[in-house]
Amino acid sequence: MAILYDGQVKMAHLAIAGSYSVNGVAALHTEILEKRELKDFYEMRPEQFNNKTNGITQRRFLLHGNPLLADWITSKIGDEWITNLPHLEKLKVYVDDEKCQQEFMNIKYQNKVRLAAYIKEYNGIEVDPRSIFDVQVKRLHEYKRQLLNILHVMYLYNEIKEHPEMDIVPRTFIFGAKAAAGYKRAKLTIKLINSVADVINNDESIEGKIKVVFIENYRVSNAELIFAAADVSEQISTASREASGTGNMKFMLNGAPTLGTMDGANVEIVEEVGEENAFIFGLSAEEVMAYERDHNYYPADIFNSNADIRKVLTQLINGTYSEDTELFRDIYDSLIKEDVYFTLKDFDSYCEAHRKVDEAYRDEKRWAKMAMLNTACSGKFSSDRTIEQYAQEIWKLEKVTVKMPGKTRTKKKVSK
Repeated sequence: MAILYDGQVKMAHLAIAGSYSVNGVAALHTEILEKRELKDFYEMRPEQFNNKTNGITQRRFLLHGNPLLADWITSKIGDEWITNLPHLEKLKVYVDDEKCQQEFMNIKYQNKVRLAAYIKEYNGIEVDPRSIFDVQVKRLHEYKRQLLNILHVMYLYNEIKEHPEMDIVPRTFIFGAKAAAGYKRAKLTIKLINSVADVINNDESIEGKIKVVFIENYRVSNAELIFAAADVSEQISTASREASGTGNMKFMLNGAPTLGTMDGANVEIVEEVGEENAFIFGLSAEEVMAYERDHNYYPADIFNSNADIRKVLTQLINGTYSEDTELFRDIYDSLIKEDVYFTLKDFDSYCEAHRKVDEAYRDEKRWAKMAMLNTACSGKFSSDRTIEQYAQEIWKLEKVTVKMPGKTRTKKKVSK
């Protein structure tokens, strides 16, 4: 717990010692801080620690970014949700109504047409808005496991090539990410995604069953188009590594079920919407931390025993996706020798989750209900609630009402 130790200033320790309050940004994050990362500090001053799960603003990511859905929601339950997101739970009465299901999914389809036009203009790739839009957009980092996603795409491509008669719902895999300029492995992962896209998108033999798109210059303005159009929200970080995540909330708000691990705020999303309305896979946070503690995970064993994984990884270095067979050698070596983020360990479970997505999407009524429930259950995840908790529980601010012509607004002031 020392602030000065071994010739270093322990900045986190200094911050805690000088702080009135320490909080995690999701329930799981807070639990890991209290039980593992900052355990000694928590045992000394438990009253200093608290949780404040992150939130997003519905004014930007629904009202502004998805006007078709926003107008539909307002027509059903009024506009109170704009400043009181938990009001969305009133949509639950409509989730089994066939007419409402059709209206909701038609809005989703129109948003997919809008995104498909954007992809055609900026990427030059034709994608089918009737396909499943399977989306992972976020910072590119190894723990977020964009690599797991593209390895599964490679596996699925192999399956289609080996079994041309394979019956799957057409799938469009959409990636968007930025990475620090010096983050070599992240840049290499982006290169791999684009190299796989070049091969798959130009293979006419698979008849467009899968397409891969990497959206360039990912930013809020094109994120609005993406969140509104997504069918599946990929939230696949190694359990225990994601503090919270907020993209998961933006997808949920716009009616995209989560395909993910029980990590960060995914845990609370599943609590709100129900596990039957999400696709959960992979190791738990406790299992990941146990492997790390005991040093008993050997990815080479999985490589040697799993033919599907062995084929996919071999394709990284045998010229399938690059004439330069050494280009992706670093990724290949890192997975077999280290696999710090348990990509191979979670691979089979991840593939099974995708099969469940395919099965669920074929049942139009089931899928529509899942999508609608995700929107209806997203009320907790507004930044309004998060900021309110900070204001009341940490900053100790009072609300005051400020009267303005034609409307009533509230401001915060410091309590005396």
